[in-house]
Amino acid sequence: MSVCVPPNHEVTLRVQAKGTGVLKYQWFDKQQTEVVGGTEPELTVSLQKTGKYICRVSDLYCNYQFTEWVKVRILDEPGVSRTWRGEPYIVVHPISQTVKPGETFTLKCTAFGKPAPDYQWYRNGRILPKQTTETLRIENASAETVGSYLCAVTNSLEERWSEAADVEIATDKVALLIGNLNYNCHPGLMAPTMDVHELANLLQQLGFRVVSLLDLTLQEMQAAIDKFLQLLDRGVYGCRVCTHGSGLIEVKVSALFYYAGHGYEHSGRNYLVAIDAPRPYRTENCVCVQRVMLSMQERKSQLNVILLDTCRKWYKQKGPSSEIKPVAPLGNTVYGYATSEDAEAFEVQDGGKSTGIFTKYLNKHVLKPERVTHVLEQVSEDLGKDPLVRGRQVVEIRHTLKEPRALTDPVRTSGHTMELRRRDACWKQANVLPGRRSLDFQYCGVKVELSFSALFSNVLVVFGTLRNTRAVAQDCTLILESEPRMQDIFSASGRSEEMDSLLANSGETPDCTLRLCCLQRLQGSLVIKVTLHYTHTQTKERLTESRELDIGRPLIASCKMNQMRPVDRRQDSHVHTVDHMSNLRYPHHQNHPRLGRPYTRKAENRLESSAKSTSVSSNEPEENDENDSNEFTM
Repeated sequence: MSVCVPPNHEVTLRVQAKGTGVLKYQWFDKQQTEVVGGTEPELTVSLQKTGKYICRVSDLYCNYQFTEWVKVRILDEPGVSRTWRGEPYIVVHPISQTVKPGETFTLKCTAFGKPAPDYQWYRNGRILPKQTTETLRIENASAETVGSYLCAVTNSLEERWSEAADVEIATDKVALLIGNLNYNCHPGLMAPTMDVHELANLLQQLGFRVVSLLDLTLQEMQAAIDKFLQLLDRGVYGCRVCTHGSGLIEVKVSALFYYAGHGYEHSGRNYLVAIDAPRPYRTENCVCVQRVMLSMQERKSQLNVILLDTCRKWYKQKGPSSEIKPVAPLGNTVYGYATSEDAEAFEVQDGGKSTGIFTKYLNKHVLKPERVTHVLEQVSEDLGKDPLVRGRQVVEIRHTLKEPRALTDPVRTSGHTMELRRRDACWKQANVLPGRRSLDFQYCGVKVELSFSALFSNVLVVFGTLRNTRAVAQDCTLILESEPRMQDIFSASGRSEEMDSLLANSGETPDCTLRLCCLQRLQGSLVIKVTLHYTHTQTKERLTESRELDIGRPLIASCKMNQMRPVDRRQDSHVHTVDHMSNLRYPHHQNHPRLGRPYTRKAENRLESSAKSTSVSSNEPEENDENDSNEFTM
């Protein structure tokens, strides 16, 4: 029988046989070489490396039979005592671990034994069928695979149990990032594009599941926030844990909300200006930050962080303001304001890159494994030293933390809950990319490969690359279009250089590129039309072939946010295609700040005077009646 022992441990292998007359024995090693002196029913060995043996038993009449191969496995682990009889002795116990959803994880249990032991794995006290080897491999980790794992190790002498290993999913860190830059009635901004993109990448490194969106209308912002809230658990859930009967599993989430764009403050509340906000706007045309935080707190997340890179200028209405009930301090809440009350926040272009000054320093420190309030304090110190905004912009930090919390904390969940699966499915909806596809143009023999990249959750980039070009086609030109035609918000003036840098970092070298923005407004499937122009080598004719590919509802389009209202058709959308990445050029943005000069993120909120008007109306936002919390619906 096979055994598992430490190095230099003496092992005796035995074979018992019946036959006619005197039986002869010959042992062989794994090279099928006769073992010197191995001519008895017992073979005693002492090995430093694992070996295999087999014995041939024969009689005087040239009849013979081989035993099965047996293994003497040598484990270089701490040895057993001298009184060890051969019962299972576990030397490697499974180790608790935290994994990400969809990942593959392994648990291992290894034991000495004479004979070699058998293994059986259990999860939450229930046997796992067919899991009878030392190593347990689980693919596609999910809420159904978390729990407490044990391994039973047995041989003919005894049964032993491994230490418990808890497998948990660290998926409960979610972030919603919104950047508004192309306003219908207000000055445009430059920095939110790079600010949102860079912060999203950094948060993903910290294990956050990020949804990043650009240029949202009011209803789109409310719909996005509603989807974001679905990613948060609601505290304590009842479930059944097999080894402990019925119990409560507390499932907690860290939630982060970030906004870059125009904003203002009124009567102690902060408001975020949607791209379709009229001029002048009222509070009902904007998103109230405190209401968002209240909804986050009601989910009882273990950490709620709101980061606002926006102005906080006061807008006061004439007459008494309505009474505002304060938001209850539920704890574990952090506000990080880019600027103080009644002050402006600035963005700047430095070295060809536009950035909000607050987000610039936030990105510098966000990866540090320190308390989130300490990170924001370092941001405040750096911003205070910046000569561009010294004395004009000061970071403000508010928090109700009851215990130290960091963005780098591994948030652990355990137990089997429907909420985990629901949250995972919701996040995947907004982030799943179409797979790489190939289209054959059979007449000319050219193959076009389409690949996809997501710069943001509502911005899809399609790369077209020519493959297998044959002699039949020359001077090939590739054009990508979409149906319906989607807006390219980056084709506006002043945005080409930064978009070039983002696309260059994707690692693709395509022959043609198509940017599809504002996917949240997509009402049906998206079809990519691929048109190939080429010259036939024999006839010298200039020919055209086309193919179409339906990619469904990619990224945030799958969430069907536009069902709240019809798509706004007032802005004419156009498809932007380029034959080479280096040829991307756009006119200069009229609101672009001069190099090294800060530009405010305050939205001017007054009516423009007409040519015939003798005065300018300075209407300011009207206050909503916020006593009735039911008026604010996500």
